[in-house]
Amino acid sequence: MHKVFLGIGSNIGNRLSHLQEAVDRLSLLPNTSVYKVSSIYMTEPVGETEQNRFYNGVILLETSLQPEELRRYCKIIEQELGRPDAYPRWSPRVIDLDILLYDNECINTTSLSIPHTELLHRKFVLIPLLDLANPLHPEKQETIQQLLNCCTDRSVLIRVKETIHIKKRESAS
Repeated sequence: MHKVFLGIGSNIGNRLSHLQEAVDRLSLLPNTSVYKVSSIYMTEPVGETEQNRFYNGVILLETSLQPEELRRYCKIIEQELGRPDAYPRWSPRVIDLDILLYDNECINTTSLSIPHTELLHRKFVLIPLLDLANPLHPEKQETIQQLLNCCTDRSVLIRVKETIHIKKRESAS
């Protein structure tokens, strides 16, 4: 099984409901278990600032899915929840699922970059990731805490009271 950290975010409609639905769908993926979910943080939008604040968090999955296959499933979940296939960069979104870390692998293809290229520069990723663990960044060879200490992102995160619940799979009788 592979240990995967996924970033999750929403800033359209009922943000918490969208995050919960995405987590529920991720837990139904083949050979995949949602192991932990970070606290959820309200965060400022990046780039296009004239939009609603995001709800952001990080999920720890254990899966046998390979990175490209997991990415494909994440895109399907995004589309099923109402995110268009094509959209302007930094535009509002119903749901955003990003593979942040996949074990200690470094992958760089036309469709996938792991570790996520923006991970180093985003408090809304680093702080919720630290809620779950303090893994080593496989390229930088620094812990997430060390990266946060050097992060130039000056945004302020507000932890929301609501949480995301992990639904247990029903076992076959």
